[in-house]
Amino acid sequence: MPKPRYFHGIVIVGGGTAGLVLANRLSEDPTQSILVLEAGSDLSEDIRVKAPALYQSLLGTDANWGFQTVPQPNLKGRSVDLHQGRTLGGTSAINGHIYESALGNHGWNQDALRKYYAKAYTFPSIDESSEKSLGVEGFMGSNNLSNGPVQLSFAGNMDHPIREAWAEAFRSQGHYMSCNPLQRTSDSDTLIGSFSCLSSINPETKERSFAVSAYYDPIKDRPNLDLLTNTVLATKEVIISAGVFQSPKILELSGIGDPRILTEYGIEPVKNLPVGENLQDHLICGTSFEVGKDLETLDDLIRQEPAAIERSMQEYLMSRTGPLTSIGMHTYAYLPVISKPGREAIDALLRDHLPPLGDLPSDIRAQMYYQLVKKTLISAQLPSAAYLSVVGQQILPVDPRSDSPAGPLPGKFITLGVMLSQPLSRGSVHIASSDPSVAPRIDPKYFSNPIDAEVMAQHMLYLDTIAKSSPLSKLFKQPLRRRDPAADLTTVDSAKNYVRTSAISMWHYAGTCAMLPEEKGGVVSNELKVHGVKGLRVVDSSAIPLISTANIQSTVYALAERAADLIKEEYGIQSGLV
Repeated sequence: MPKPRYFHGIVIVGGGTAGLVLANRLSEDPTQSILVLEAGSDLSEDIRVKAPALYQSLLGTDANWGFQTVPQPNLKGRSVDLHQGRTLGGTSAINGHIYESALGNHGWNQDALRKYYAKAYTFPSIDESSEKSLGVEGFMGSNNLSNGPVQLSFAGNMDHPIREAWAEAFRSQGHYMSCNPLQRTSDSDTLIGSFSCLSSINPETKERSFAVSAYYDPIKDRPNLDLLTNTVLATKEVIISAGVFQSPKILELSGIGDPRILTEYGIEPVKNLPVGENLQDHLICGTSFEVGKDLETLDDLIRQEPAAIERSMQEYLMSRTGPLTSIGMHTYAYLPVISKPGREAIDALLRDHLPPLGDLPSDIRAQMYYQLVKKTLISAQLPSAAYLSVVGQQILPVDPRSDSPAGPLPGKFITLGVMLSQPLSRGSVHIASSDPSVAPRIDPKYFSNPIDAEVMAQHMLYLDTIAKSSPLSKLFKQPLRRRDPAADLTTVDSAKNYVRTSAISMWHYAGTCAMLPEEKGGVVSNELKVHGVKGLRVVDSSAIPLISTANIQSTVYALAERAADLIKEEYGIQSGLV
C-alpha cells in the first residue's frame, strides 16, 4: 500500500456542489494551495449533463452512486432509490435543476444567509409584459440583488399555458405569493402562493449551470488549485464535502461516530458524535391528469419514442430550443394545510406524539425540531408542502396487485405533485463495513412519525381542488381523467394508502452531520468544524440541520459560500487576488 503524501494546504474531499464553491473561493489567494479529491470523472462536456431534459439518462450510469434505502416498513416494504452525483460537480451535475429557496436554517439567521444566496446566483432578467404569463407579477423588482456564477432562468417554453393558468388557479383560491421566494427580505413577506419556478439553466446557452460550469471551469487553470484522486494528508485543514451519505461514512471510517457502530466493524473510536443520525428527506407524490392533444408536454419523450427523441435532440443541438431545454417542471406553490379540520387532526397527532423528554443530546435535538416544525404544521399562514406541476406523466411505484399502470401510457398528461416540506421523521446513514468501497446502510425511516403521513395526505386531497380550479381546469380533459385510477382520492385514509404505495424521494437529503452545539446532538459547530477534532470541517448538505420548504440546491451553494468566508477569515486568506 503506497504511503500517503503530505499536502501543505487545504484538502477538499469531494468535488461536488459545495466542494467546488470552496475550491473557487479559497484559491482566489495565490499564496494558498488547494487540493480537491473527487471519486468521479469530469462529465461536464457530456450532452446528458448539458441538456436539461436528459438528466435522467445519467441515473443508471457511473455518474450516479445509485444508493437505495433499506426496505421502508411505512412505505409497504419498498426500497426507495436515492440518487447522488458521482462526478465532478456532484449532484448539481445530475439533478433536476430546480432552484427555489426559503431562508432561515437553524443556527444561521436570515440576515447572515441572504447575501450568500445572492452571491451564488444571477437572477434572470424578464420584461414586464412576461410577468403575468409567468405568474410572477409584483415580485420581480429586486433582480439587482444577485450577481453570482450560477445562471438562473425560467426554463422551457415561457409561454406555456400551464404557467398563467397555475397562477390564476391558486389566486382564485386566495393563495397569492407576495415576494420572490429567492429574495424574501422580511417576515412580513408571505411564502404562501404560486409562482413559475426558476431553474439552474443558463438562459443564453440553455445548458445546465452547475458547480463545474459556474465555479470550477473559470478557475481550473489556477496554479494553486489541483484535483486528484490519490490519498493525501493535509497539513492545514481537511474539508469533507462528500454529501449527506458519504460524509458521515468518511467520518465513521476515520473513527468519528457512535463507538458501538465503529467497534462492530473493528474501527477504533476517536470521537463520540452522532454522525449519520438526523437524516431528512422530502418525499413527493402526485397525480397525472390527461390533457388535450394540442397542449405541449414531454410525454413522447417519456415514452422514449425514437422519432420524438431524434427530433428533440436535433432541435437542441442546432438551436438550443425545444423540449430538451427543460425538465417540464414549470410551476411551484407553497401552501399550508388548507382544511381547518385537517389542521386540527394534525394538532391532535402532535399532542399524541411528543418527542422524548430526556436529557440526551438526541432528545434535546428532537425536542427543538418538534417545536420548530409544530408552528408550521398547525399554521394557516406557513407552508408545510410545496405543490408543483410537470408537463408530462409521472411514473410512480404502483401496487402490483392493482390495475394501476406501471409504465408510460399513450396520450398527453400534466402531473400535479405534492412535496412534504417539513417532515418530522428522522432516519440514519451508517457504515455497513470497514471496507470503504461498501455502500453505507441508508434508512430514512420515511413516515416513522405518523404526523408526516397525515400532513401529506391532507395536501394530496387538496390537489383535487387545485385541478378543478379555473383556469387550470380548462387544460384538463373533463371530467378529470387520472392516469392511475388509484389516484382518485376521496378520504384521508385513501390518500395515506396512495402515498405509502407511490411516494418517492425528491433527493433533498440533509442533516447527517448536523450543525448544532454538541450538547444538542450536533456534529459540527457554527464554523462547520467537527466537534472535538482539530483541522476538520464538513461543508455540504449533511451539515444543514433542518430542511426547509424549498429545494435544497440553493441552500448548499449559500452554505458553501459562507463557509468559504469563515475559512478565509480564520486563515487570513485574501479574496479576489486572481
